[in-house]
Parts: sequence; structure tokens; C-alpha cells
Amino acid sequence: MSLTVDEIAQVVQEIAPLLLGGRVQKVYQPHSEAISLETRTQGKTLTVYLSADPETARLHLLSKKPLNPPTPPPFCQLLRAHLEGARIERIEQVADDRIVRLDMQRDGKSVTLIAELTGRTANVILLDEAGTVRGQLRKGRSKPGEPYAPPVAKAPHPHSLPASGARGNFSPSPGLPVARGTSCSSIATGHQQRAMGEGQDEGEHPISAALERRFQERDDARARHRQIESIKVGLRRTLKRAVKRIEALEADLAKAERYRDYNRYGELLKPHLGEIQKGAASIKVPDYFDPALPEIVLPLDPAKSPQGNLDDYFRKYKKYQNAQKEIRPRLQAAQADAATLRERLAALDRGEEVLAPPPSPSPSAGRGTRVTGMRKSSKPQAKPFLRFISEAGDAILVGRNSRENEELTFGLARSHDLWLHASGAPGSHVVLRLEKGAELRNESLLDAATLALHYSDLRKSGQGEVLYAYRKHVHKPRAAKPGLVTVTQDKRLFLKLDRKRLTRLKESHGGENK
Repeated sequence: MSLTVDEIAQVVQEIAPLLLGGRVQKVYQPHSEAISLETRTQGKTLTVYLSADPETARLHLLSKKPLNPPTPPPFCQLLRAHLEGARIERIEQVADDRIVRLDMQRDGKSVTLIAELTGRTANVILLDEAGTVRGQLRKGRSKPGEPYAPPVAKAPHPHSLPASGARGNFSPSPGLPVARGTSCSSIATGHQQRAMGEGQDEGEHPISAALERRFQERDDARARHRQIESIKVGLRRTLKRAVKRIEALEADLAKAERYRDYNRYGELLKPHLGEIQKGAASIKVPDYFDPALPEIVLPLDPAKSPQGNLDDYFRKYKKYQNAQKEIRPRLQAAQADAATLRERLAALDRGEEVLAPPPSPSPSAGRGTRVTGMRKSSKPQAKPFLRFISEAGDAILVGRNSRENEELTFGLARSHDLWLHASGAPGSHVVLRLEKGAELRNESLLDAATLALHYSDLRKSGQGEVLYAYRKHVHKPRAAKPGLVTVTQDKRLFLKLDRKRLTRLKESHGGENK
């Protein structure tokens, strides 16, 4: 939940003495609902975080710089133009409400940043010296060019007190370093002592540290979601281009396909060039390539000579040959690219493609860093593949992404192992480990097929067809992307997803695959 009135009051009491007189060095917009101000004050660099997230609207200091997009959004650019270099003159909570006002001076002119930490209607608003709205983080009731008016005060917030009320009666939310009947300064001291006992040094601003810790897990989850969505947007854009390329290549190939028989037509026309009348649009000739010698009609261009028509047939057949040599490989490569993109999108939807957690920038790290793709985590690597045990005791391995699918099928699986995959849908490669010469047990086949169905796009419908073949009949096309295969001598099995069977399989290795 967002900060309460009293929590905001405590944060303001903590950060105001640290920031007053400081200058804004840089403004960032980590995402669409938050602003951070990098300030230089009292010989230190402090980062102030203002979030207008409807669920977690808040204000506090950060212990580390947030990750930021390489290109600042429009509102961030506006703030940079008006706030960078500004001196912080005053920070105050407005009328015991969930509104904080930061008054600054830049080039002799006043500029104000309003943080409305009001939950669903939260916003960050920039005002000029006349109190006119210059811009806002989120679209809201304020309009650029109009005088700013604070939101209409409603009934007191559940945790708020009247302006004359005693702060000692405040009951803090979990996670805030506040004790009943304690002033802000003694709160900080008490929390530092507790933090030191836990092996953590909260430094000079324990309230901000506690708030940062309280919201960290939620922020990480939202950052991961934004990262995944950003990657998916890029993948969809690339897939759209790949599909258009496939359509264009297919059209070119279909056009060239019309000339498949033109070499034969040219050979049939060659002995009859002397029979072609001037201006003829066609000629009947016997088909020497057919034992029955049927007559066929060859179309001609009336404007061309007999030799010109003959040359046309061979030239167009050459187009067909060139298309087979040049267009078809490009088409296959484009189709492979599209299949890989669809598989990656499906893996992201299933939560199977692991993303690296956003790195913590060091003090010397460059600004404007953003995670834009997949990266290996710096944490100890998890075991490759998902591993299960069938009811009959056979091992079943499942790839989690294109790279693992490739490694599983062509690196680990033996020729006599059984390979399975959802038919006609993106999904994981599944390998059922078999002893050489051993009989395929039906329960093991059903277990492996259930996993192939579950770890594919077919699990959305809860049923579908799974193809299976021995690994020796699974091949990788030349220049194909990781995970793409061709299968011969395969069999098909249609099944519905058996939840009990799936639960047993997920528990077969102590739940590590859940």
C-alpha cells in the first residue's frame, strides 16, 4: 500500500535536513510512474525517489541508483530542463495531507515539484514560479498551463492524525522503524541499533532504508514484469517483420514456381520453331516426354520471333532454378527465425525463460543502463533441464528454452532414447531415457507425453497431439536455429492433460521442478 500521512511526515523529517541547500545534479525516470532526483548536498550524493504508482506511492531516499532507460521520456526531459542545477530551498508536507512540496531556485527563478502520494490518483507535478502546471508524470486532473490546485481534502486517512494531534499515538505500518511515543530522531537511533544487531547498517536515513526494503520485493517483481514485457514487445516486432519477409519470399517463390515446367516446354518447342506463324499466340506440339505423346498447347508472345519465344521459356526456367537456389534457403531461414521467436515468446508466457535480475549499479557504473535482453544470472547456475521420474522409474528430461532443447536433443540424448514434442505448437523438447534394447513402457510414454503437452502452448487448451520418435530419427536442418528439428518415423499420441499424473511427476524429484 502507499504511504500514510504519518509515514510521509516521518520521511520528510528525515530527508529535509539532509537535502536543504543541496543541488539537483541529475533527473531520471526509471519507469513510467517514478522519478528520481540525484542531489549533491553536504559533500554527499543522495538519490530521492518519488513514486506515483497507485499501489505504492511513496517518497524516500535510495541506497543505490535505479536502472534507467537509455532515452529519457518526455516528462523526464522537461524536469531536466527545469530542475538540473536547481537549489533545494524547502521540503514540506502540505497541510498534514499525503502531498509533499519541494521548492527550488534555479537561475533566480522559483520552481516547484509537487508529489501527490494519494494512492490511485498519485502524481508528480512540475510548477513554474507563478504556480502554473508545466507538466505531470501521469495524466490526471491537473492540466498544463492552468494554475495548480491541490486535490480536495477528504476524510482523514486511516492512519492520519489532525494537525494538532499527538504523534505519540501513531501506530506504524509493518516494516517502518517507528516506536510508539518516539520522536523521529529517536526512531532512527532505535532502528539503527536493531539493524546493527541484525548485521545491517542502515546509515543516516533508517526510515528511507526501511521503506526501500519494504517495497523492494514488489518493485523487483514489477521491474521483472516490465523487463519481460519490453522483451516481448521487441520479439513481437521482430516476429512481425519476419512474417512479412516470409510472405514476400513465399510470393516470389510462388511466382517462380509457375516456370517449373518451362525447360520441358522449351525442349518441346525447339523442333517446331519453323512451324510458328508470324503473330501466333500459341502452337500445338506433341509431348515427347509422355509415352502417350499427347498434344499440348504452348502459349507464345505474338510480338516476338520464334527464337525469342524459345529464349523466353529457357530464361523463365532459369528464374525458377535461381529461386530454388536463392529464395528457398532464405525462406527456410526466415521460417526458422519466426519459429524461434514464437518459441521464445511462448517460453516467456510460460515463465520458463530465465532472466537475469537487474544488476546493482556500482558507484563507478555508467548512467542510463537498462537490461534489454536475456542474460545469465550471476547466481549459482541451476541444474540444466527439468528432471522427472516416471511411475515406472525411467528418467524424463525437459528443456526450458531453445538452448537447452538443443543441448538436450543433440548433446545428451542417446540414439535409443525416446524424443517427444507437442505437435504443431511451440514447446519444450522432452527426452525419455531408455536402456538400449529395452521395451517402451506405456506408463512412461504417457508420463513423458504429459510433460511434453504441459510444457508447450497446448497446455492452454488442456489437450492436444504429441509426436514421439527415437532420438536417431530426429535431425537438425543445416543452419537452423537452436531447438529446430526435423523428425522422421514419428508416431502421434492424442491425450488430455491429466492433473493427477502431472502433480505426481512434479513431486517425483522432491518438488524441484514446480
